[in-house]
Amino acid sequence: MAKIKFSNQDKSALINKLQSYFENELDQELEQFDAEFLLDFFSQECGAYYYNQGLKDARAIFETRMETVDAEIYAIEQDTK
Repeated sequence: MAKIKFSNQDKSALINKLQSYFENELDQELEQFDAEFLLDFFSQECGAYYYNQGLKDARAIFETRMETVDAEIYAIEQDTK
């Protein structure tokens, strides 16, 4: 799997969310550098779990759609008797 990279805009939004969480839920200030470090850690160590779950979700949607297509193909099959 390729390294998880975020656009500058997404990374900034994620860092803001981390800082807000620490401030609101833990009553601690999380500096910019520390927030970036924490985001990088989660991306490297936990990102694959989220990525894989996303793939499982996409695969389930794909399988459901393929079942529908398969049923529709059978529905237009011509009688050969």
